[in-house]
Amino acid sequence: MLIFSLQVLAIATVAIYFILWRAALRRRDGPSWDSLLARLRPDWSARDLSDQFLWKAELNATPEDTWRRIDGLKGLQAMYQNANVMLEIADFAARNNPRIDRRIVESLRNNAAEVRLCAMLGLTQYGLSNSSEGAQISAFKAASSYASMAAQLTHLLQDHAATRLPDFVAAMGM
Repeated sequence: MLIFSLQVLAIATVAIYFILWRAALRRRDGPSWDSLLARLRPDWSARDLSDQFLWKAELNATPEDTWRRIDGLKGLQAMYQNANVMLEIADFAARNNPRIDRRIVESLRNNAAEVRLCAMLGLTQYGLSNSSEGAQISAFKAASSYASMAAQLTHLLQDHAATRLPDFVAAMGM
């Protein structure tokens, strides 16, 4: 009787997992363009992180400078949240335009994972120590990947979805 109960419990657990996984996929596939843009952090912009801005201002970014530009923990949290939303925007564009190269979307997925990993590492380092030096280095890496991801996504949407989707540059404040 115990083995039968364990089998039923294991099957029920796997079934619940697949139901929840399917529901998450359905939620991810369902958002509209406006709902995606509404999830971006409006109180934070990556404008000062882009290579173009730094080049025009004749600046070389250091980890300390980047930490100041992103406003420390606030910027790390915003990059962490926005990276996932930007990935969903890329997926939305790919679903609605079959001509988009899947390798670009895959590259954006890799960038989003790197941004989220570096941001999480920076948040953890800052939380575990009184010094922000390690967090500044992680923030520098996250900011670099984030600026690259934002530029790549902007380029992708301007090339492939300009007529169907609103201007992403205006939405991101870049």
